[in-house]
Amino acid sequence: MLGAARRSGCVLGQLMQTLRPAASAATAARSYSATPKEMTVREALNSALDEEMSADPSVFLMGEEVGEYQGAYKITKGLLDKYGPDRVLDTPITEAGFTGIGVGAAYQGLRPVVEFMTFNFSMQAIDHIINSAAKSNYMSAGQISVPIVFRGPNGAAAGVGAQHSQCYAAWYAHVPGLKVLTPYSAEDARGLLKAAIRDPDPVVFLENELLYGESFPIKAEVLDSSFSVPIGKAKIEREGKDVTITAFSKMVGYALQAAEILSKEGISAEVINLRSIRPLDRAAINASVRKTNRLVTVEEGFPQHGVGAEICMSVVEDSFEYLDAPVERIAGADVPMPYAANLERLAVPQVEDIVRAAKRACYRSS
Repeated sequence: MLGAARRSGCVLGQLMQTLRPAASAATAARSYSATPKEMTVREALNSALDEEMSADPSVFLMGEEVGEYQGAYKITKGLLDKYGPDRVLDTPITEAGFTGIGVGAAYQGLRPVVEFMTFNFSMQAIDHIINSAAKSNYMSAGQISVPIVFRGPNGAAAGVGAQHSQCYAAWYAHVPGLKVLTPYSAEDARGLLKAAIRDPDPVVFLENELLYGESFPIKAEVLDSSFSVPIGKAKIEREGKDVTITAFSKMVGYALQAAEILSKEGISAEVINLRSIRPLDRAAINASVRKTNRLVTVEEGFPQHGVGAEICMSVVEDSFEYLDAPVERIAGADVPMPYAANLERLAVPQVEDIVRAAKRACYRSS
Protein backbone atom coordinates (compact mmCIF):
# COMPACT_ATOMS: atom_id res chain seq x y z
CA MET A 1 0.00 0.00 0.00
CA LEU A 2 2.73 2.43 1.01
CA GLY A 3 4.73 1.53 -2.07
CA ALA A 4 1.73 2.03 -4.33
CA ALA A 5 1.08 5.47 -2.86
CA ARG A 6 4.75 6.37 -3.29
CA ARG A 7 4.80 5.21 -6.93
CA SER A 8 1.62 7.12 -7.74
CA GLY A 9 3.00 10.20 -6.04
CA CYS A 10 6.28 9.91 -7.93
CA VAL A 11 4.46 9.97 -11.28
CA LEU A 12 2.40 12.99 -10.25
CA GLY A 13 5.44 14.60 -8.67
CA GLN A 14 7.41 14.36 -11.91
CA LEU A 15 4.47 15.78 -13.81
CA MET A 16 4.10 18.68 -11.43
CA GLN A 17 7.82 19.42 -11.51
CA THR A 18 7.53 20.07 -15.25
CA LEU A 19 4.61 22.42 -14.63
CA ARG A 20 6.17 24.50 -11.88
CA PRO A 21 7.81 27.14 -14.11
CA ALA A 22 4.48 27.90 -15.79
CA ALA A 23 2.64 27.78 -12.48
CA SER A 24 4.99 30.30 -10.91
CA ALA A 25 3.68 32.89 -13.34
CA ALA A 26 0.23 32.67 -11.76
CA THR A 27 -1.36 36.01 -11.12
CA ALA A 28 -0.93 37.61 -7.72
CA ALA A 29 -3.38 36.91 -4.94
CA ARG A 30 -6.60 38.84 -5.17
CA SER A 31 -6.63 42.34 -3.77
CA TYR A 32 -9.61 44.14 -2.31
CA SER A 33 -10.29 47.66 -3.44
CA ALA A 34 -11.88 48.33 -0.08
CA THR A 35 -11.79 46.37 3.13
CA PRO A 36 -15.07 44.43 3.43
CA LYS A 37 -16.82 44.62 6.76
CA GLU A 38 -17.99 41.00 6.51
CA MET A 39 -16.91 37.80 4.80
CA THR A 40 -18.60 34.43 4.46
CA VAL A 41 -16.78 31.27 5.46
CA ARG A 42 -16.99 30.19 1.80
CA GLU A 43 -15.25 33.39 0.68
CA ALA A 44 -12.65 33.02 3.41
CA LEU A 45 -11.74 29.48 2.35
CA ASN A 46 -11.70 30.40 -1.34
CA SER A 47 -9.45 33.41 -0.79
CA ALA A 48 -7.06 31.37 1.37
CA LEU A 49 -6.72 28.72 -1.33
CA ASP A 50 -6.26 31.37 -4.02
CA GLU A 51 -3.52 33.21 -2.16
CA GLU A 52 -1.61 30.10 -1.13
CA MET A 53 -1.72 28.75 -4.67
CA SER A 54 -0.45 32.09 -5.98
CA ALA A 55 2.34 32.26 -3.40
CA ASP A 56 3.51 28.64 -3.71
CA PRO A 57 3.47 26.79 -7.06
CA SER A 58 3.76 23.46 -5.25
CA VAL A 59 0.21 23.87 -3.86
CA PHE A 60 -2.47 22.18 -5.96
CA LEU A 61 -6.06 21.05 -5.46
CA MET A 62 -7.66 17.70 -6.21
CA GLY A 63 -10.99 16.06 -5.57
CA GLU A 64 -14.41 15.36 -7.00
CA GLU A 65 -15.91 18.35 -8.88
CA VAL A 66 -13.31 20.84 -7.61
CA GLY A 67 -12.59 22.10 -11.14
CA GLU A 68 -15.26 22.28 -13.84
CA TYR A 69 -18.11 22.36 -11.31
CA GLN A 70 -16.09 24.74 -9.09
CA GLY A 71 -16.62 22.62 -6.02
CA ALA A 72 -19.71 20.92 -4.67
CA TYR A 73 -20.05 23.87 -2.25
CA LYS A 74 -18.24 26.40 -4.51
CA ILE A 75 -15.22 26.63 -2.23
CA THR A 76 -12.94 26.28 -5.28
CA LYS A 77 -14.91 28.73 -7.44
CA GLY A 78 -12.76 30.45 -10.06
CA LEU A 79 -9.58 28.56 -9.28
CA LEU A 80 -9.65 26.31 -12.36
CA ASP A 81 -9.87 29.33 -14.65
CA LYS A 82 -7.03 31.03 -12.82
CA TYR A 83 -4.61 28.14 -12.34
CA GLY A 84 -5.62 25.62 -14.97
CA PRO A 85 -6.32 21.87 -14.91
CA ASP A 86 -2.73 21.01 -13.95
CA ARG A 87 -3.22 22.56 -10.52
CA VAL A 88 -6.96 22.06 -10.04
CA LEU A 89 -7.53 18.37 -10.71
CA ASP A 90 -10.99 16.85 -11.12
CA THR A 91 -10.79 13.23 -9.99
CA PRO A 92 -12.91 10.13 -10.50
CA ILE A 93 -15.23 9.09 -7.69
CA THR A 94 -12.57 7.09 -5.88
CA GLU A 95 -11.52 8.59 -2.56
CA ALA A 96 -8.98 5.84 -1.90
CA GLY A 97 -7.44 6.40 -5.34
CA PHE A 98 -7.02 10.17 -5.39
CA THR A 99 -6.06 10.33 -1.70
CA GLY A 100 -3.26 7.84 -2.32
CA ILE A 101 -2.05 9.90 -5.28
CA GLY A 102 -2.18 13.04 -3.15
CA VAL A 103 -0.11 11.44 -0.40
CA GLY A 104 2.41 10.25 -2.98
CA ALA A 105 2.67 13.79 -4.35
CA ALA A 106 3.31 15.09 -0.85
CA TYR A 107 6.15 12.56 -0.50
CA GLN A 108 7.73 14.27 -3.51
CA GLY A 109 7.63 17.73 -1.94
CA LEU A 110 4.37 19.05 -3.38
CA ARG A 111 1.57 20.43 -1.19
CA PRO A 112 -1.73 18.83 -2.19
CA VAL A 113 -5.07 20.02 -0.85
CA VAL A 114 -7.44 17.06 -1.12
CA GLU A 115 -11.16 17.81 -0.93
CA PHE A 116 -13.71 15.27 0.27
CA MET A 117 -17.26 16.08 -0.75
CA THR A 118 -18.12 15.10 2.82
CA PHE A 119 -15.81 13.71 5.47
CA ASN A 120 -18.08 10.69 5.70
CA PHE A 121 -16.54 9.71 2.36
CA SER A 122 -13.04 10.00 3.82
CA MET A 123 -13.72 6.60 5.37
CA GLN A 124 -13.00 5.23 1.88
CA ALA A 125 -9.52 6.76 2.14
CA ILE A 126 -8.74 6.38 5.84
CA ASP A 127 -5.99 3.83 5.17
CA HIS A 128 -4.00 6.42 3.18
CA ILE A 129 -4.75 9.24 5.64
CA ILE A 130 -3.55 7.28 8.65
CA ASN A 131 -1.18 4.56 7.43
CA SER A 132 0.35 6.44 4.48
CA ALA A 133 0.26 10.07 5.68
CA ALA A 134 0.10 10.26 9.47
CA LYS A 135 2.71 7.62 10.24
CA SER A 136 5.31 8.25 7.54
CA ASN A 137 7.33 10.96 9.24
CA TYR A 138 7.69 8.88 12.40
CA MET A 139 8.39 5.60 10.61
CA SER A 140 11.02 7.25 8.40
CA ALA A 141 12.80 8.86 11.37
CA GLY A 142 11.90 12.29 10.03
CA GLN A 143 13.14 11.69 6.49
CA ILE A 144 9.69 11.79 4.88
CA SER A 145 7.56 14.89 5.34
CA VAL A 146 3.93 14.75 4.22
CA PRO A 147 2.66 18.33 3.74
CA ILE A 148 -0.92 17.56 2.73
CA VAL A 149 -4.31 18.97 3.70
CA PHE A 150 -7.48 16.86 3.72
CA ARG A 151 -10.44 19.23 3.79
CA GLY A 152 -14.21 19.28 3.35
CA PRO A 153 -17.53 19.48 5.22
CA ASN A 154 -17.83 17.56 8.49
CA GLY A 155 -20.59 17.08 11.05
CA ALA A 156 -24.33 17.40 10.85
CA ALA A 157 -25.73 18.96 7.69
CA ALA A 158 -29.48 19.23 7.08
CA GLY A 159 -31.74 16.40 5.97
CA VAL A 160 -29.07 14.21 4.45
CA GLY A 161 -29.16 11.30 6.88
CA ALA A 162 -26.64 9.14 8.68
CA GLN A 163 -24.15 8.61 5.85
CA HIS A 164 -23.58 12.35 5.36
CA SER A 165 -23.95 13.79 8.87
CA GLN A 166 -21.27 12.58 11.24
CA CYS A 167 -18.52 14.44 13.05
CA TYR A 168 -15.08 12.87 12.62
CA ALA A 169 -13.12 15.22 14.87
CA ALA A 170 -12.59 12.60 17.56
CA TRP A 171 -11.72 9.90 15.00
CA TYR A 172 -8.84 11.81 13.47
CA ALA A 173 -7.75 13.52 16.68
CA HIS A 174 -7.02 10.04 18.05
CA VAL A 175 -4.12 9.57 15.60
CA PRO A 176 -0.53 10.69 16.28
CA GLY A 177 0.99 12.36 13.23
CA LEU A 178 -2.17 14.23 12.22
CA LYS A 179 -3.19 17.78 13.02
CA VAL A 180 -6.95 18.36 13.20
CA LEU A 181 -8.43 21.83 12.73
CA THR A 182 -12.06 22.96 13.01
CA PRO A 183 -12.80 26.58 11.97
CA TYR A 184 -15.87 28.47 13.15
CA SER A 185 -15.68 32.00 11.77
CA ALA A 186 -14.42 33.48 8.50
CA GLU A 187 -11.25 34.55 10.33
CA ASP A 188 -10.74 30.98 11.56
CA ALA A 189 -11.39 29.52 8.11
CA ARG A 190 -9.00 31.85 6.31
CA GLY A 191 -6.23 31.83 8.90
CA LEU A 192 -6.32 28.14 9.76
CA LEU A 193 -6.44 26.98 6.13
CA LYS A 194 -3.39 29.08 5.33
CA ALA A 195 -1.57 27.63 8.33
CA ALA A 196 -2.61 24.11 7.31
CA ILE A 197 -1.31 24.47 3.75
CA ARG A 198 2.01 25.86 5.00
CA ASP A 199 2.43 23.16 7.64
CA PRO A 200 4.92 20.33 7.03
CA ASP A 201 2.60 17.69 8.51
CA PRO A 202 -0.68 16.16 7.29
CA VAL A 203 -3.65 18.23 8.41
CA VAL A 204 -7.30 17.18 8.60
CA PHE A 205 -9.36 20.34 8.07
CA LEU A 206 -12.96 19.90 9.19
CA GLU A 207 -15.37 22.52 7.88
CA ASN A 208 -19.13 22.74 8.43
CA GLU A 209 -21.48 22.85 5.48
CA LEU A 210 -24.03 24.96 7.34
CA LEU A 211 -21.42 27.64 8.04
CA TYR A 212 -20.30 28.13 4.42
CA GLY A 213 -22.84 30.86 3.70
CA GLU A 214 -22.67 32.51 7.12
CA SER A 215 -21.10 35.98 7.24
CA PHE A 216 -18.75 37.17 9.97
CA PRO A 217 -17.16 40.55 10.74
CA ILE A 218 -13.67 40.71 9.25
CA LYS A 219 -10.69 42.86 10.22
CA ALA A 220 -8.36 44.42 7.69
CA GLU A 221 -5.34 42.49 8.98
CA VAL A 222 -7.12 39.19 8.36
CA LEU A 223 -7.14 40.00 4.64
CA ASP A 224 -3.38 40.39 4.50
CA SER A 225 -1.84 37.58 2.47
CA SER A 226 0.61 36.81 5.28
CA PHE A 227 -2.15 36.32 7.85
CA SER A 228 -2.56 32.93 9.50
CA VAL A 229 -3.98 31.50 12.71
CA PRO A 230 -1.51 29.49 14.80
CA ILE A 231 -2.25 25.78 14.99
CA GLY A 232 -2.88 24.53 18.50
CA LYS A 233 -4.19 27.79 19.96
CA ALA A 234 -7.76 28.19 21.16
CA LYS A 235 -9.55 31.54 21.13
CA ILE A 236 -11.65 33.05 23.90
CA GLU A 237 -14.68 34.27 21.98
CA ARG A 238 -16.38 35.68 25.06
CA GLU A 239 -14.90 36.26 28.50
CA GLY A 240 -16.75 35.20 31.63
CA LYS A 241 -16.25 34.32 35.26
CA ASP A 242 -18.90 31.77 36.28
CA VAL A 243 -18.61 28.84 33.85
CA THR A 244 -16.37 27.80 30.95
CA ILE A 245 -18.01 26.52 27.76
CA THR A 246 -15.76 24.84 25.18
CA ALA A 247 -16.97 24.28 21.63
CA PHE A 248 -15.74 23.96 18.06
CA SER A 249 -17.07 24.54 14.56
CA LYS A 250 -20.80 25.32 14.39
CA MET A 251 -21.28 24.70 18.10
CA VAL A 252 -19.25 27.84 18.91
CA GLY A 253 -22.15 29.91 17.60
CA TYR A 254 -24.58 27.93 19.72
CA ALA A 255 -22.37 28.41 22.77
CA LEU A 256 -22.28 32.17 22.19
CA GLN A 257 -26.07 32.27 21.92
CA ALA A 258 -26.32 30.29 25.15
CA ALA A 259 -23.91 32.66 26.87
CA GLU A 260 -26.07 35.61 25.88
CA ILE A 261 -29.16 33.94 27.35
CA LEU A 262 -27.28 33.04 30.53
CA SER A 263 -26.08 36.62 30.95
CA LYS A 264 -29.68 37.74 31.29
CA GLU A 265 -30.00 35.33 34.22
CA GLY A 266 -26.89 36.62 35.93
CA ILE A 267 -24.51 33.87 34.76
CA SER A 268 -21.28 35.00 33.14
CA ALA A 269 -20.11 32.31 30.70
CA GLU A 270 -16.67 32.18 29.10
CA VAL A 271 -16.82 30.67 25.59
CA ILE A 272 -13.70 29.00 24.18
CA ASN A 273 -13.48 28.35 20.45
CA LEU A 274 -11.12 25.36 20.33
CA ARG A 275 -10.17 25.81 16.64
CA SER A 276 -7.54 23.07 16.98
CA ILE A 277 -8.60 19.61 18.16
CA ARG A 278 -5.14 18.10 17.75
CA PRO A 279 -3.03 19.59 19.17
CA LEU A 280 -5.53 20.59 21.85
CA ASP A 281 -4.92 23.82 23.76
CA ARG A 282 -5.06 22.26 27.22
CA ALA A 283 -3.39 25.32 28.73
CA ALA A 284 -6.13 27.70 27.61
CA ILE A 285 -8.89 25.34 28.73
CA ASN A 286 -7.39 24.77 32.16
CA ALA A 287 -6.61 28.45 32.67
CA SER A 288 -10.26 29.26 32.02
CA VAL A 289 -11.55 26.52 34.33
CA ARG A 290 -9.22 27.70 37.10
CA LYS A 291 -10.91 31.09 36.76
CA THR A 292 -14.55 29.99 36.45
CA ASN A 293 -14.35 26.72 38.44
CA ARG A 294 -16.90 25.06 36.15
CA LEU A 295 -16.85 23.37 32.73
CA VAL A 296 -19.36 22.57 30.00
CA THR A 297 -18.11 20.91 26.81
CA VAL A 298 -20.14 21.03 23.59
CA GLU A 299 -19.76 18.99 20.39
CA GLU A 300 -21.92 17.52 17.63
CA GLY A 301 -20.10 14.19 17.69
CA PHE A 302 -21.07 11.05 19.56
CA PRO A 303 -20.47 11.18 23.31
CA GLN A 304 -18.44 7.99 23.78
CA HIS A 305 -14.68 8.56 23.33
CA GLY A 306 -15.44 12.08 22.12
CA VAL A 307 -13.61 15.40 22.14
CA GLY A 308 -15.56 16.45 25.22
CA ALA A 309 -14.44 13.33 27.05
CA GLU A 310 -10.79 14.24 26.35
CA ILE A 311 -11.32 17.82 27.54
CA CYS A 312 -13.04 16.68 30.73
CA MET A 313 -10.18 14.31 31.51
CA SER A 314 -7.66 17.05 30.82
CA VAL A 315 -9.33 19.22 33.44
CA VAL A 316 -9.57 16.33 35.90
CA GLU A 317 -5.85 15.68 35.45
CA ASP A 318 -4.67 19.29 35.64
CA SER A 319 -7.30 21.35 37.50
CA PHE A 320 -9.48 18.99 39.53
CA GLU A 321 -8.96 20.89 42.77
CA TYR A 322 -10.37 24.05 41.12
CA LEU A 323 -13.71 22.49 40.17
CA ASP A 324 -16.74 23.61 42.19
CA ALA A 325 -19.19 21.39 40.29
CA PRO A 326 -19.14 18.21 38.19
CA VAL A 327 -18.14 18.77 34.56
CA GLU A 328 -21.02 18.81 32.07
CA ARG A 329 -20.75 17.23 28.61
CA ILE A 330 -23.12 18.09 25.76
CA ALA A 331 -22.81 15.90 22.64
CA GLY A 332 -24.84 14.47 19.80
CA ALA A 333 -27.23 11.65 20.55
CA ASP A 334 -25.66 8.18 20.54
CA VAL A 335 -27.56 7.17 17.39
CA PRO A 336 -26.94 7.43 13.63
CA MET A 337 -28.32 10.72 12.30
CA PRO A 338 -32.03 10.47 11.38
CA TYR A 339 -33.45 11.86 8.14
CA ALA A 340 -36.60 13.41 9.63
CA ALA A 341 -36.12 17.07 10.57
CA ASN A 342 -37.80 16.72 13.97
CA LEU A 343 -35.63 13.74 14.91
CA GLU A 344 -32.52 15.36 13.48
CA ARG A 345 -33.00 18.32 15.82
CA LEU A 346 -33.24 15.95 18.77
CA ALA A 347 -30.01 14.23 17.73
CA VAL A 348 -27.89 17.40 17.64
CA PRO A 349 -27.13 19.71 20.60
CA GLN A 350 -29.28 22.84 20.75
CA VAL A 351 -28.77 26.19 22.46
CA GLU A 352 -31.22 25.28 25.20
CA ASP A 353 -29.21 22.15 26.02
CA ILE A 354 -26.14 24.29 26.65
CA VAL A 355 -28.11 26.73 28.78
CA ARG A 356 -29.48 23.91 30.95
CA ALA A 357 -26.04 22.36 31.40
CA ALA A 358 -24.47 25.67 32.39
CA LYS A 359 -27.24 26.32 34.90
CA ARG A 360 -26.75 22.87 36.41
CA ALA A 361 -23.04 23.56 36.76
CA CYS A 362 -23.89 26.81 38.53
CA TYR A 363 -26.52 25.09 40.71
CA ARG A 364 -29.29 27.18 39.24
CA SER A 365 -31.41 24.50 37.59
CA SER A 366 -35.10 25.37 37.44
